[in-house]
Amino acid sequence: MTTSDLFQPQEPLSGGPPMGKVRRLFQAISYLQYPLLLVAFGYVLYPYFAGFDTFWTSVNNALIFSGLAISFSTLQDTTKTQNSFSKKIWVDPRKGGLALMVISGTTLLFLALGMFGFFVSKGGILKEVSFGVLMLGIGYVGLLKTAIEMHEHHRVVAGALDSTESV
Repeated sequence: MTTSDLFQPQEPLSGGPPMGKVRRLFQAISYLQYPLLLVAFGYVLYPYFAGFDTFWTSVNNALIFSGLAISFSTLQDTTKTQNSFSKKIWVDPRKGGLALMVISGTTLLFLALGMFGFFVSKGGILKEVSFGVLMLGIGYVGLLKTAIEMHEHHRVVAGALDSTESV
């Protein structure tokens, strides 16, 4: 066996589930993102009903559940797009690259702000909200990985882009 053989796709071990079933299982699990986003939205609305003295705690909880929801969304099958708008972005190398830069910048911003606030603040609500921002940033790391895979799977080379304009 050579070193180049180590990097070639291997057949699944005998007795294991076919990859199609595993991919469908993770696709199904990824739909948990929607109830988690509803919980996050509930925390956003909570201060309007319970009073604004719970505002920062609710913001923190909303950030945590949003990060968790984004983490679950990264379990989706990257070989498929969810809608035609998404497909238009990932097929075009320029739009896909721009989307990746925006997601990368947002990820870096959330991680930097979250770590800065978490390590610099002495305690209290700033430390808690920083933890929520950090959780959102961690969710965005997974989103960035998924976006890179989507871009690789759906990107069309520059010469073939003209034939896919009607997508």
